[in-house]
Amino acid sequence: MVVGRSANLPRGLVDRFRARGDVWPDDTGCTMLHVDMDAFYASVEIRDRPELARKPVVVGGTANRGVVASANYIAREFGVRSAMPTSHARRLAPHAVFVSPNFARYQEVSRGVMAIFRDITPLVEPLSLDEAFLDVSGALKRMRRTPAQIANLIREQVEQAHGITCSVGAAPTKFLAKLASGMCKPDGLMVVPRDEVLAFLHPLPVSALWGVGQRTAEHLDRVGLETVADVAATPLPRLRRLIGVALAEHLHALARGHDDRPVVPSTREKSIGAEETFEVDHFDRELLRRELLRLSERSAATLRARGLRGRTVSIKVRFSDFTTITRSKTLRVATDVTQEVYKTASTLLDEQVPAGAVRLIGVRIEQLVEGDDGEQLMFDAPERGWREAEQAADQARSRFGTAAIRPASLLNQGPARSGLNEPKPDRGDSASRPP
Repeated sequence: MVVGRSANLPRGLVDRFRARGDVWPDDTGCTMLHVDMDAFYASVEIRDRPELARKPVVVGGTANRGVVASANYIAREFGVRSAMPTSHARRLAPHAVFVSPNFARYQEVSRGVMAIFRDITPLVEPLSLDEAFLDVSGALKRMRRTPAQIANLIREQVEQAHGITCSVGAAPTKFLAKLASGMCKPDGLMVVPRDEVLAFLHPLPVSALWGVGQRTAEHLDRVGLETVADVAATPLPRLRRLIGVALAEHLHALARGHDDRPVVPSTREKSIGAEETFEVDHFDRELLRRELLRLSERSAATLRARGLRGRTVSIKVRFSDFTTITRSKTLRVATDVTQEVYKTASTLLDEQVPAGAVRLIGVRIEQLVEGDDGEQLMFDAPERGWREAEQAADQARSRFGTAAIRPASLLNQGPARSGLNEPKPDRGDSASRPP
């Protein structure tokens, strides 16, 4: 779930809801917590390199087409933001320290943080490596603490165990908790009392509502709906005419403080894939096919490691003008075999993607099912033995490193890449843990 830019909202409107020391608003019924690490990647880098503590630090792709993955709060004072091109960040803060990301390290810290959460409640819903929802309703009596006291305990334990800070929002609903955590950064706690939900929400601009992007906010502003209160007061039929039925009903409910979604502690992944952004655009179809093989190998290995197979193979292609297309094909039998994924992806590229300079290419496998449920044999099935060979290669790579065994066509270094692939969070179930 993405909530509209809560960290950039006018904080003075709701500053009275922020905790100060051991004093905070009434937290009765505020059993939904949203915990968000502060500038997570940058904070881990600074923790490991204390000499960076008072400098602007930017983590991300350092090549020309790299993007910012994280920036500490000193760098943000110069306008540096996540997802910004690295080249732009360098112009804004030429004196900043630019660091390539170490995702393995961030995953390690993330697992430790999530373990702290799960020691408090089994109802933990990770959203990414650095944030999660917690439902602490069952922990209140066991721990003999209020929701805000539990939130403060989490902040203390995260800082003591991992040397980084986090911000926590406590509220009756998930939407409000996530909004609050973003508005009390960094290293803060904000409580939205059950009886003051509308007092918290209604002064905020419409961009605070989950689902309102820049275009929708501009459209609502043009028709005189500038605040959440304006949306709440607008008759639903008029709102439907303005922005469509589904979005109108969604925003109208949020603007009135309604959000009944529970914390979902474990969700099965819907797809697995990988993509790369090239340092320079490429026309060469043979080079693109080699990259598809590389991405198919990575994606299929992840499937095998998690005991999954997929029925639909899709490719994503972004051209030099940023036009992006996806093409897919559904197989008759789910697979986790690299060669089958690659053959399908390569055919999609050859038959359904027009010529042009390619900036990004990706492979994704969807319609996932649990593997090892028995393999359906077909008269026209591909030559058997690939799966066994790839499983043996997986074992060799786990012992000797990822470069131990590779397809011969991938032995060359390949094109320069600048994309970043952030790992998925550990959701606490073996089926979705990183391999």
